[in-house]
Amino acid sequence: MNETITRRSLLITGAAFAAAQTMQAQFFRKHTPKPAPGFVYIGCDTSKGVAKGIYLCRFDAATGHLSTPVLAAPSLRPAYFAFGPVHNGRRMVYVGNEGPDAASSTITTYAVDPVTGMLRQLAQVSSGASGPAYVSVDATGKSAYVADYAGSAVAAYGIKSDGLLTPPVEVLNYKKDDRFGPVGPQADRQDAPHPHCATISPDNRFVVVCDLGTDKISIFAIHPETGKLGEPTFFQCDPGTGPRHVAFHPNGRWVYGIDELSNKIDQYLWTATHGAEPKAMLVDTKRSVATLAEGYSGGTNTAAEVVVSPNGFYLYASNRGENTLVVFAIDQESGAPSVVQRIGCGGKGPRQFTLDPTGRWLLCGNQLSASVTVFARDPTSGKLTGPVQTLAIDSPMFTCFG
Repeated sequence: MNETITRRSLLITGAAFAAAQTMQAQFFRKHTPKPAPGFVYIGCDTSKGVAKGIYLCRFDAATGHLSTPVLAAPSLRPAYFAFGPVHNGRRMVYVGNEGPDAASSTITTYAVDPVTGMLRQLAQVSSGASGPAYVSVDATGKSAYVADYAGSAVAAYGIKSDGLLTPPVEVLNYKKDDRFGPVGPQADRQDAPHPHCATISPDNRFVVVCDLGTDKISIFAIHPETGKLGEPTFFQCDPGTGPRHVAFHPNGRWVYGIDELSNKIDQYLWTATHGAEPKAMLVDTKRSVATLAEGYSGGTNTAAEVVVSPNGFYLYASNRGENTLVVFAIDQESGAPSVVQRIGCGGKGPRQFTLDPTGRWLLCGNQLSASVTVFARDPTSGKLTGPVQTLAIDSPMFTCFG
């Protein structure tokens, strides 16, 4: 199948490209964008001594303008958020607090005020290890998963009927488990296993974990009743690549992984089985693309975030060092990404960015230059314009719409 796709992609003609453009236009005629919600939440690095936690802005979807941020809730180094479904009339958000050690690293549950957007802390549980860098909630709202980057662990949680997390139902220690293998060759960054994401597959049956330290991607089946994780299958990346995050294409077949250390994006094919013990695996398409401009000589760069547009036509990535946002077109026959635009992020250290629900705006958190920049996005071409606003805020680590 892989070879057939490659041959077809090589034979794409101008007529086929025009047909793809027509299909794209039809998509936008049939899919009227939903209005963006009014709230944007920004998690800021409190270890710098300026920011206090999670900040709240109003977002104007007509202009792409963010209001002056206000403190929504004090929170220790809130590095990643995940919203859950409504429980008993309350919507919850689960926040990973990246403390310096296991004792201070927690997952905090907040209730969202539907009128003001302010957050009220309800409970706090251990993150299972130190440095929670990623939080995800399954589609049923029954379980949650955390990648503990500094503590070399992945933790699973149940979610109770009131929306609060149980203590961890399972903690996988990547250091003590021989299944996860040795660390990679870059001693300064790969000194230990470093799980960097715990992404739930679109069918809600698997958790995909990128381990920057061992150059492995682990895939676990989710036990639907307990939330515990099954026996993993593995994809071994090239030594020293440092896989960080993955993003699924809307078709559920293509997966894009961003490598923090080698600054590239890899395209994979996703396949999964059903049955009592389901398994899933990634197959390398051998279609990798660099995130950096050819000939870049500006010093150390680490690739950070990867996002696929809702219609599946474009992919976005960020570079910390080159300090750029890169737009890739996704070939609709093969899934192969190709660069269509490289634009300055408007600051330094673009750790994370997010598209707004209308698909017309992109918000980029520049951790090293104390700003969030807003870019206009053309849904047809995928290209970005801006920044149309630069919001001053200290050490933004994570932004999301609520």
